[in-house]
Amino acid sequence: MENKVITVTSPLLPSLDDFIPYLQDIWNRKWLTNNGHYHQELEKALCEYLKVPYISLFTNGTLPLMCALQALRITGEVITTPYSFVATTHSLWWNGIKPVFVDIDPDTCNIDPDKIEAAITPKTTAIMPVHVYGKPCDTERIQEIADKYGLKVIYDAAHAFGVEINGRSILNAGDMSTLSFHATKVYNTIEGGALICHDEKIKRRIDYLKNFGFAGETEIVAPGINGKVDEIRAAYGLLNLKQVDSAIEARRQTAIKYRKVLKDVEGISFMEDMPGVRHNYSYFPIFVDTEKYGMTRDELYFKMKEQNVLGRRYFYPLISEFSTYRGLESAKLENLLVSHKVADSVICLPMYHTLSEEEINRVIKCIVDE
Repeated sequence: MENKVITVTSPLLPSLDDFIPYLQDIWNRKWLTNNGHYHQELEKALCEYLKVPYISLFTNGTLPLMCALQALRITGEVITTPYSFVATTHSLWWNGIKPVFVDIDPDTCNIDPDKIEAAITPKTTAIMPVHVYGKPCDTERIQEIADKYGLKVIYDAAHAFGVEINGRSILNAGDMSTLSFHATKVYNTIEGGALICHDEKIKRRIDYLKNFGFAGETEIVAPGINGKVDEIRAAYGLLNLKQVDSAIEARRQTAIKYRKVLKDVEGISFMEDMPGVRHNYSYFPIFVDTEKYGMTRDELYFKMKEQNVLGRRYFYPLISEFSTYRGLESAKLENLLVSHKVADSVICLPMYHTLSEEEINRVIKCIVDE
């Protein structure tokens, strides 16, 4: 159908036929939440798949950020990026922490390590970088800076499920990393998330924090919240884990097709794969140079929309432009020139595992045709 809407994303769904026996088992067990059988199985399976030592499941991707800050007792100021989803800085705000924005690298869209040191003050306690679009941050440089100033590092790795550098998971960088398992992500549990840490003691504290602080039937050890995952979503996650590799490969093939055609379009640029990196192809952002392309980003965006091709201006506007953060010194335009330029030029093209050849061609035609 020529007029069928092509959405920017589409969820990875397990087979209903495969899911029903899991549901029957959950019904038989009558244990729906509170660290049940499938919850435990999914944590084990994810540790193995992601090559991480400890993982704690959450009911969404925002709560792990909030709990990471609590678990590491972060206070004062945290250096972060304005080029992200608002959950990154909202987690700081909810913990009474002041976000300090640092500009991004134009090639990776990640926080620019060269700008971090100048933003450190006596109140700085941590750095919260984001692996934007699943592209790894310069973790070595960031760790060097953190070690030099005695800072913690918490990575918002919402986009970075399964991403590795030379066979090693990027989720092992820093003190903690968080994941989102939202329906729009490469791997999803409908809603969900996870917090990755490196030792058993911290894992135990995180598990207390996400369960009201309970350490036993009558003992509360911290002012925790409720971040637990139910058995139904854990079972769904186990099934999706079995097919995520094939979904990532399908996304990779789509990225190859986009790049093959768009490399010859003047004024349109995109990211290439990074050497030694196992990417997950979670997004395919393009960047529009108005002067060379002859059309603004927004003109192209709405042209696509008129043809039922839904891109996303992701991330636009910058977090620093929202009313909550606009008044911060670090949010001033002159401090974030690269971030503004990127935010004003980006469109994420449709990217998911079931995109057909015809749909990919329709997306490309919107960009290439006059």
